[in-house]
Amino acid sequence: MSTKKSSKFLKAISQNYWTISTIFLSVVTIILAAALLTGGTTGAVSAEVAAQNVLDFAKAQGADATLVSSTDDGSLYEVVLSIEGQEVPVYVTKDGKTLVPQPISLEITEKTPTNSAPETTPTPTNIPKSNKPVVEAFVMSHCPYGTQIEKGLLPVVNALGDKIDFELKFVYYAMHPSYGEVEEQLNQYCIQKEQNDKFNDYLTCFLEAGNGAECLTETNIDKTALKTCTDATDKEFNVRANLADKSSWLSGQYPKFDIYKADNEKYQVGGSPTLVINGVKAQVGRDSISLLNAICSSFETAPEECNTKFEAASPSPGFGWSTTENANNAAACGA
Repeated sequence: MSTKKSSKFLKAISQNYWTISTIFLSVVTIILAAALLTGGTTGAVSAEVAAQNVLDFAKAQGADATLVSSTDDGSLYEVVLSIEGQEVPVYVTKDGKTLVPQPISLEITEKTPTNSAPETTPTPTNIPKSNKPVVEAFVMSHCPYGTQIEKGLLPVVNALGDKIDFELKFVYYAMHPSYGEVEEQLNQYCIQKEQNDKFNDYLTCFLEAGNGAECLTETNIDKTALKTCTDATDKEFNVRANLADKSSWLSGQYPKFDIYKADNEKYQVGGSPTLVINGVKAQVGRDSISLLNAICSSFETAPEECNTKFEAASPSPGFGWSTTENANNAAACGA
């Protein structure tokens, strides 16, 4: 696809949405009026169907686009596309028929001070306690919300060290095959399994810019040992075969990644991220404070490391170590 065509679509749904034509605004007004008269959107479809409609529309405009995620944002579905390496969020009505570049809230609320701490999800109370909590984080390596929780978790994992049993695991399907997600997850699985002392450093590097090849060198990963492991793992779980065989893809769109299939089924993992503490799904914020509190609440006796101080701001979704004061802790890739 030409860059010119892709740019055309990007421009059409850019954040400078006030420049969209009067015709579009008129259509939105008519739709809004109809919704008010009928009591809301009828004929709703699933987030996945709506996302596919958006993707098909983007491709019809000549954009080289792939689907990153689709989530229920209340009155609309939020769909994130990747176009020429840029993640573009758009919104679509729940019947999957109308694209909304950016919703405008009509709620009048008291302005939040810019220096206030972000809201965090309350620490869950139904997590069983243990002497050494087991923490399992299920992600997709290129999911912006998976990388978000990883950036919040890494400082906590480093602080608690061997006081917890932590393992990064992967969702049973990938959504970003054009990025090399399947191959990256295969590498991360083997680094964590066989070169674990280097894994946190590798992941810290990878989360900066998503450059796995560069991070292998930077963190002194034994590439020969890594290849031996990835080849054996690939053979055992048919990782690359599933990637190549599009007829086997989930819903015809997503390559299967079966390394942690049993654990995905056990915890009913649907999307990235999914956090499990002591065998129970934990709904918590993605900032280090919320994650530390959730994990430390699962100790029989919390260690001194639970008093570690972290910044309140949440990591931003995607790559890079920036922070945000407006984190959406419900956003995910997949179901």
